[in-house]
Amino acid sequence: MASKQLVLRCKTKDGQYTLDTLTGDNTVEDLKGHLFSITGTDPIAIKVLAGFPPKPLDLSNDNKKLEGLPLYSGETLIVEENAKQVLHQKADVVSPLCVEQMNSSAPGILMRRTVPANNSCLFTSVYFSLSNGEYDISAGFSLRQIIAETVAADPETYNEAFLGKPNKEYCAWILNENHWGGAIELSILSKYYGVEIVAVDTQNIRLNRFGEDLNYDQRILLIYDGIHYDPLMLETLGSPQQIQTLFQTSDETILQMALEIAREAKSSRQFTDVHNFSLRCLVCNVGLKGQIEAQHHAKETGHTNFGEI
Repeated sequence: MASKQLVLRCKTKDGQYTLDTLTGDNTVEDLKGHLFSITGTDPIAIKVLAGFPPKPLDLSNDNKKLEGLPLYSGETLIVEENAKQVLHQKADVVSPLCVEQMNSSAPGILMRRTVPANNSCLFTSVYFSLSNGEYDISAGFSLRQIIAETVAADPETYNEAFLGKPNKEYCAWILNENHWGGAIELSILSKYYGVEIVAVDTQNIRLNRFGEDLNYDQRILLIYDGIHYDPLMLETLGSPQQIQTLFQTSDETILQMALEIAREAKSSRQFTDVHNFSLRCLVCNVGLKGQIEAQHHAKETGHTNFGEI
């Protein structure tokens, strides 16, 4: 029996498009070919995110059928260029700021390092950055424990007004790995480790800086799209295996490079307005608006597959 038609909405830096000529029997190579016709991006450099929160699709096997990917008819794909591949394969489309850095004595190119969208992306990203590139998906819980212990030890500072819930209740809440981190957690981790943490907001093109007023010597950079955090790392030119995630706070150039990444992400709609975006549950087709409704629906029904409308 023939596979069902896949109707996919594609968000690109140039606008939105609909693909309705593919089925589950088509291959990854077929998908790349269609995306190439839309975006003009070399298939080797195409990166696709899908689902909610958006996660990168593994497009490494060109012969794999689309029915083997976590794709659902009606969902939205975010299509972008893989920065690393663009640098290696298409030097002519590297951002102007990166070119400027390459032509000077700068040590490398600032890039995004994707981590899983598993409710602990903030903690995984912070650990990756603090360890100068050590990836450990299990390290998030130790950071949650640090936050809980810090909060419990200072109930005067971390009171209900600050936390949004009673101190003891918050400590139990943050230890639950189903709960996301945000500004409160970044401020605590910044102070605990004595490092400035900069969250680069791709929706508002803004640097949210934690610990900026404490004169720390080093900073780490995270990129934030409204839901998901990823760490930013500097890849050494000519030596891709060598990366840097800790930067001197006196280095303003690295902040400008981070803002350039945020601008590129916004131009290709790589952000999520968590309060106003419209979703559809891909299990029962109910319409939802914003993060809170999606979370409530998931809790009530167990449905976790959503597509942005």
